[in-house]
Amino acid sequence: MHFTQVLIYLSVFIACGSVSHGDITAHQQPSTATEQSEQCSTCEFRQHSKLMRLHAIKSQILSKLRLKQAPNISRDVVKQLLPKAPPLQQLLDQYDVLGDGSKDGAMEEDDEHATTETIMTMATEPDPIVQVDRKPKCCFFSFSPKIQANRIVKAQLWVHLRPAEGATTVFLQISRLMPLTDGGRHIRIRSLKIDVNAGVTSWQSIDVKQVLAVWLRQPETNWGIEINAYDAKGNDLAVTSAEPGEDGLLPFMEVKISEGPKRIRRDSGLDCDENSSESRCCRYPLTVDFEDFGWDWIIAPKRYKANYCSGECDYMHLQKYPHTHLVNKANPRGTAGPCCTPTKMSPINMLYFNGKEQIIYGKIPSMVVDRCGCS
Repeated sequence: MHFTQVLIYLSVFIACGSVSHGDITAHQQPSTATEQSEQCSTCEFRQHSKLMRLHAIKSQILSKLRLKQAPNISRDVVKQLLPKAPPLQQLLDQYDVLGDGSKDGAMEEDDEHATTETIMTMATEPDPIVQVDRKPKCCFFSFSPKIQANRIVKAQLWVHLRPAEGATTVFLQISRLMPLTDGGRHIRIRSLKIDVNAGVTSWQSIDVKQVLAVWLRQPETNWGIEINAYDAKGNDLAVTSAEPGEDGLLPFMEVKISEGPKRIRRDSGLDCDENSSESRCCRYPLTVDFEDFGWDWIIAPKRYKANYCSGECDYMHLQKYPHTHLVNKANPRGTAGPCCTPTKMSPINMLYFNGKEQIIYGKIPSMVVDRCGCS
């Protein structure tokens, strides 16, 4: 059984074992002292449910991202690695508009693991076998062999240009690197002519979808690429090694991956707030703050509305859940009886660093409780 499932089942078992179901005569008018005692017990159980939910969320995220532990990336390293580029800013702007990224009418995913939508891979130094006098120092891009070439929707190489001394035409050239033993090391694959103004820096992007498709189908051909951007005077304006003050300006690749089928989610069920006196199984608000976890490797959202389930599923409340009631009657020897658990969940979109310091934008399934019920 999957570790996350074990944790969830364990939390459910503990929760169910902790609930006092009472008996059928419980609808007699209780005394004030009894009411206060029951309310106190309900609050304690709610707090227990909330803590169990937080622990489960931490384990679920790592499991669904296939991470054995949280990436050891500090806030300072995040600032250094984050590209100051349009595609990343567009993603961050989405979170500014959507808040925590969850909204009505979100889509439901059936997969147990995160669905990758966008990968941003930073440039690293190529293998010495393709270098002469330690040049070029850029650029090699590593990609997982699990990425399927036929699922690539878009692949863009982003290059930052330093300011030119005057208005000029820049020739941006991309050449494929080859081992020196194979003869030549420059095979031009793409070029772009750009008109720039004096003193203006800019990000430029080049379509490299076909290049990436070849690399994924034939990984042995991926030795990296050399990037040059020559102005009319022969100055190379491409930022391929960071000078002081140029953090976040190195080249990177933005790869968009197609997703699987989705279907519309419909919300319903009993909702309560923290001040509610409701004793039945109900959905309560819970905001998860990743900064409280110390997880600086999660770029966005910094927090999201996860929600949690809490409440009783005793005999008097089972009229609302006839199917569960019938199951209980058919299995009277059940030890814990019905338990208040999520019956509908939805995903969240997340922008994060993985263990290889790649920026990933993906969908993590079953992270928001949309509905609670007895089961």
